Amino acid sequence: MINSKVFLAEFIGTFALVFIGMGAGIVTKWNLVGIAIAYGLTLAVFVYAYGHISGAHLNPAVTFAFALNGTVKWMQAVFYWLAQFAGAILAVFFLKTLMEPLGADIHTIVTNGLFTDSHPILIMVLEAVLTFFLVNTILHTMVENKGGVSASWAIGATLAFTTLVGFLFTGDAMNPARTLAAGIFAAPSLTSVYTYVVFLFGPLIGSTLAVIVFNFLNSTPKKVEETEEIKEEAKSIEA
Repeated sequence: MINSKVFLAEFIGTFALVFIGMGAGIVTKWNLVGIAIAYGLTLAVFVYAYGHISGAHLNPAVTFAFALNGTVKWMQAVFYWLAQFAGAILAVFFLKTLMEPLGADIHTIVTNGLFTDSHPILIMVLEAVLTFFLVNTILHTMVENKGGVSASWAIGATLAFTTLVGFLFTGDAMNPARTLAAGIFAAPSLTSVYTYVVFLFGPLIGSTLAVIVFNFLNSTPKKVEETEEIKEEAKSIEA
């Protein structure tokens, strides 16, 4: 069943993240600090605003991790993805429509980094590492509810520093919806196999590793579980 509230929250949140983050790339003319702050603050705000509605994934790679972890069902994930891709595509379309008449070059928002074409496999690994950092923070703060009201700012800060580090090298996508939207209107080329190797498989690999690490760190040793069960049985007998 389609949850219209979840769909709308993911659509609006992804639209805002892509529109503001990529728009900052045009306005600031590749000022890395400005771009990183734009992405980080936007994500933090929408996690705070919509986290209780949809979890505020705003990224297909994040939804993939939640589905892999069992937090959301795979059929639910499909609707998340539809909302995210639609929001991202509309955001880039708006940027193109608004900016090009003003003389701005739409290609300044492309996802390609300095080494994307020359070292695609290495860049795929870097995309995986950066995505791992982001998804790792999200899982440990949102799923375990350990971040409280600070979770949104921890997640936003993670996106900000990964953008600051990775933007020049990879374009720092970490978000297949953003990559596809940029590819439709500018670049990277959607006909190149390396686009999918770097910007699809990279984030999905990073998400998978984050889930594996999360499950390992939050697993309870069997002996501890058995001890707790024995204690509970003893208390019930004494009662």
